Amino acid sequence: MSQAATSPGPEPRYRWVIVIAAALVLGIAMGQLVNGLSVFFLPLEAEFGWSRGAVAGINSAGLVGIALGGIVMGFLADRIGVRAIVLTGAVAIPLATILAARAEALWQFYALFFLAGALGGGALFAPVIALVGGWFRTGAGLAIGIASAGQALGQGGVPWALGHLISWTGWQSALTILGLVTAATLIPLALLLRPAPAPPPQPAAAPGRAPLPTALVLPALSLAVLGCCTGMAVPLMHLVPLIQGATGLGAEAGGPLLTMLVAGVGGRIFFGRLSDMIGALPAWMAATAWQTALMMGFLLMDSLTAFFLFAPLYGFGYGGVMTGVLVSVRALTPAARRASATGIVLSFGWLGHALGGWQGGALFDLTGAYTATFAVATAAGAANLLIVGSLLLALRQRGAPAAA
Repeated sequence: MSQAATSPGPEPRYRWVIVIAAALVLGIAMGQLVNGLSVFFLPLEAEFGWSRGAVAGINSAGLVGIALGGIVMGFLADRIGVRAIVLTGAVAIPLATILAARAEALWQFYALFFLAGALGGGALFAPVIALVGGWFRTGAGLAIGIASAGQALGQGGVPWALGHLISWTGWQSALTILGLVTAATLIPLALLLRPAPAPPPQPAAAPGRAPLPTALVLPALSLAVLGCCTGMAVPLMHLVPLIQGATGLGAEAGGPLLTMLVAGVGGRIFFGRLSDMIGALPAWMAATAWQTALMMGFLLMDSLTAFFLFAPLYGFGYGGVMTGVLVSVRALTPAARRASATGIVLSFGWLGHALGGWQGGALFDLTGAYTATFAVATAAGAANLLIVGSLLLALRQRGAPAAA
């Protein structure tokens, strides 16, 4: 049989439309759900007299919702298709946001953000990332890096814009406007997301290559993600109030967070391409080591200028961590179950975000400072490195695949 007869042919150009649409969806949705609430800390404390830990718990409730919803929505996406699931999320997030503008009790904020996470974020993140990976036979690391870079840009841009919007209109109007803009953008973008074409037949595994069973890989990846996301949640959720406390500034304190996450855009793309070159797990370890080594540096900054200089340096490595996670899940799980596997692993990531954000506020309330908060984040990153390193060693000892 000739090579032409067995070649799978060129990859479809529409895969780049999928990447761009995915990047925008993740930027808009996750920019508000992952850390967008950070700029509401002080307004909600002033309005209702709640503690920092109680307000941080609102965001944590949303992240727990993403964690649980991602498992269910990933399972459904593997069976009924991504578009219907993503449309569900595109409606749920703006509806919950608009209702939150009228909330008056803490439990109402918790319930609404939990539902926004479960029905919204859970429907958008794991299914969309799995869809992007499914459209690429080669270069999936770069594609996932670009898509997740959209999320990074959103996580910087949304809080920055909301900080100024709050100063102009108040927190309630800011939430209402956010909900309307989200509906007007997410629903059309969801309609662009088509199922990936069927993959070509895969060649038989090379002799001596024995990948680890999924039953072992998923728990290892899940525990590792729990560690890395517990660490990364601390600057995401507490950098703005840390700067406000250190400098006495208001909305301007969101600027370093924006620069951190803009630098993260480059990091996500860089480490995505690096994973195509050296393997998913080594690239993930490199990004995590970068993030962990610099974590405590935020506590040494004492001026807005210093925060502006340090935040992007940290952010480049931080940005690569999530790309490493996503590419590793793709490389180590079967294609037919990739959305559900991604949902399971990322559920631990969102739980880590919830834990990291909550413990940051709770330890601040307990100690009056952020030293213990950032120390816990550093320890969590070190635990992630230990687990990923052990998984990498196990794969290499088996002579198993490109992830290593």
